[in-house]
Amino acid sequence: MNDLDGVPAQGLSDVIGAIYDCAIDPALWPATCRKIAKLCDSTAGGICVHDLRHTQNDQLFVFGYQPEFLEKLGAGYMQSPMAIADIVADNGDVSALSMARFAIRDSQFYREVMQPFGLLDLIWFPALRTGSRVASMHASRSGEAAPYQDREIGLFRLLAPHVCRALAISDVLDIRALKSEMLEQTLNGLAAGVFLTTRDGRVVHMNAAAERQIKNGQSIRIVKEQLVPTDPGARAALAKAIEGLARDDAGTAVNDHSVAIPDAGGAGYLATLLPIERGQRRGVLAPFAASVAVFMQDPVEAPLMPGEAFARLYKLTGGELRVLLALAQGLGGKEAAAMLGIGEATVRTHLQHIFSKTGAPRQTDLLRLFQNATPPVRVPQPVQ
Repeated sequence: MNDLDGVPAQGLSDVIGAIYDCAIDPALWPATCRKIAKLCDSTAGGICVHDLRHTQNDQLFVFGYQPEFLEKLGAGYMQSPMAIADIVADNGDVSALSMARFAIRDSQFYREVMQPFGLLDLIWFPALRTGSRVASMHASRSGEAAPYQDREIGLFRLLAPHVCRALAISDVLDIRALKSEMLEQTLNGLAAGVFLTTRDGRVVHMNAAAERQIKNGQSIRIVKEQLVPTDPGARAALAKAIEGLARDDAGTAVNDHSVAIPDAGGAGYLATLLPIERGQRRGVLAPFAASVAVFMQDPVEAPLMPGEAFARLYKLTGGELRVLLALAQGLGGKEAAAMLGIGEATVRTHLQHIFSKTGAPRQTDLLRLFQNATPPVRVPQPVQ
């Protein structure tokens, strides 16, 4: 690799290596964003996720900006030159506000959003798209610095494909994790259809029962990767429920998150929704990865959820029952904690409470007791 207008080849190599490290460990993105900004002589930068449908703009890993600027940018993002450009741009297309086509100095955006906070120029490129969401990397200059020149634009163009690939790799790894053999075997053993969706309702994984429900097509379908009930009222209710549960501040109770999914013949399914993110998840792929699990049950075909009567008998809490159900599927303590979004210490605490309430001295005895009390799960036959 040759030097690029005074940028040492080793410096470029180190930054590109750091970008690909982020593909495996997204926690490295904050430090990498700073390295990229420093390489381009920028005072601020980061990654942001734009929701073009809901006009949201979430800033991730940002540094160097005043909070008031980020708040103002988020409030008016859809009217900004960046949002307008990203609608037609391809991933990796680099833009800078100082480019002639933006005429930034004469714009209301510059006068009302950038100038009051001393920002001179901003450079960015869209890096990952899913549905209505776009993740972009950006950097900016402030004060008396010159606008971005060909050198910095060339640097961003050189780094853009690597950033796009790193985010794409992370996205693929996330979906592959959802499709791990252990999880697939667990989900495919359920009579209920299980759909794992993103925050905007895109389906990233289905179990075998869910595939049969889609093949039947009377109540629920997949349209442009979205989970779409055939009934208009159910369609609106399901979309609203998924969006509500996917919010970072959404609660974890599932009692109030059930939706009727009728078909034209007076039957259909009952959908129960469960958020599978816990707390604020600030990883760059959070808006793209699975956020909500939708359990689709036929009241005629599906058995009662296993463990309900067992929990009532031994007065188990909801958290204790969820831990027990995870362990009963063959998961270890670490895997159960990861699936439930809690710490391993919390799993151990719940387990000790279950031992005390049931009188089971060991985990093997507990699981044997639970197995004896749980009716077998009957998986419906495929639709012909």
